[in-house]
Amino acid sequence: MVQKVALITGANAGLGFEVSTKLAKLGFRIVMACRNVEKGIDAKKKILLKYPDAVIDVLKLDLSIQKSVRAFADLIKQDYHRLDLLINNAGIMMTPYQQTEDGFENQLATNYLGHFALTAFLLPLLKTTENSRVVTLSSLAYKWADIRFNDVNFKNGYNKREAYGQSKLACLMFAYELERRLKVSGYSTISVAAHPGISNTNLFKSTPKFLRWLSPIIGQPAEKGAKPVLYAALRNDLKGGEYIGPGGFNEWRGDPKIVDSNSASKNKQNAQRLWELSEKLTGVKYQF
Repeated sequence: MVQKVALITGANAGLGFEVSTKLAKLGFRIVMACRNVEKGIDAKKKILLKYPDAVIDVLKLDLSIQKSVRAFADLIKQDYHRLDLLINNAGIMMTPYQQTEDGFENQLATNYLGHFALTAFLLPLLKTTENSRVVTLSSLAYKWADIRFNDVNFKNGYNKREAYGQSKLACLMFAYELERRLKVSGYSTISVAAHPGISNTNLFKSTPKFLRWLSPIIGQPAEKGAKPVLYAALRNDLKGGEYIGPGGFNEWRGDPKIVDSNSASKNKQNAQRLWELSEKLTGVKYQF
């Protein structure tokens, strides 16, 4: 029997670790893509303590640096012959202003542009793997901002909350637009979006104190926050283009279900504009 392969970005902590653990239990070969390889190896050891037969590879990936994304993708295409699940999970939240070496605002680079390029590079592998799937993580925070097409990198005044919201809106719009383009291409690969509600993870380390204090009270632990991601990754009744989140009050917590999103996230004209801008910024062209 062929072993399925799942690649999870930001796999060493929080949601990524929980998703990796569950998929390892289910028998997937796990590729843990981590910015810090040492932390990735520690996370791998924890999973192997629970599931000694799991097959887990830890590889370095810094999504904020485009050359790192390209080098990582080249390695994957060289060493793997299939890719059943690509889970675009890694992210940073409300961090101080930082410009990456590519000239991008860091939250946009890490949360969105890195995943945009990574998915493009791995698309040939996804397309040749029957019924493969791309799961892209958004957030309730996607409602905090619009896409600043005229200043996407916040060169003219930085607001860390808006920048985070923009990056997560971009992720959601990307997931929808990717599905539209995949459908036209006729491949069996689908694109699904997910969000964890309010999950008490290390993502909150750069947020204001009241948010760090509030998240464990109104939110849920990472293990439960991972459930919408796993639903998006594993449910056979999903056709592509769905958005999965918690089913409780305000989608903060609860069992996963298909949820809706606002009109801005579904604007096809802006999605196409964002796609073209993303290709221009990264220099990466999708080949469907």
